[in-house]
Amino acid sequence: MRDPAIRRFLEAAEAALGASSGPEAAAAAGARVFGRCRDRVGAAGGAEPAMLPVCGWIEAALEQAEGGPRAALADALGEIVDRLEWKRRLSADPADRAFWDGHANALILGPGGIEDRSDVWIGATVMAPGVTYVDHDHPPEEVYLSLAPGEWWNAGMDWTDPGMTGLIYNPPGIRHAMRSGKAPFLALWFLPVEAAAL
Repeated sequence: MRDPAIRRFLEAAEAALGASSGPEAAAAAGARVFGRCRDRVGAAGGAEPAMLPVCGWIEAALEQAEGGPRAALADALGEIVDRLEWKRRLSADPADRAFWDGHANALILGPGGIEDRSDVWIGATVMAPGVTYVDHDHPPEEVYLSLAPGEWWNAGMDWTDPGMTGLIYNPPGIRHAMRSGKAPFLALWFLPVEAAAL
């Protein structure tokens, strides 16, 4: 039996992705994520909820999701924010104070998430205004859905703001980054994970 708050979150996330525009590859990756979530419920995760100071920006960021499916998704995320383990990126350098103090990530579904599983990673990133997330890459493909303004870059595209109706798609293994502007940044990420890719 799936945690009711996670079920509501997944339903809202699938509706928001379905109502968004983006490359066909983004829709296909999202379909794989939600198909796996329908096929199987993961075990309850054991991570302890934890917040970082930057999480103080989450409430203001959630308020930026305007109407429709993204507002419903922001409400669903708001129900579980306090249950997540918000952490800095493992490679974050304390000497880079803007990034160190200005970002946090949390897994909702995935290793150590509220629902523990290895075939799907769904998580969130919050950033304070004026922060650039370090360039990085990973084997799984990835779909981003913004709940507050931000821009994305990858090795195949210039900096892009998808707005509140678009999606960002990162092919497997591509170098990519994201950044906030004058307002806090909040985005969800969805990765269908193949065992061979890890």
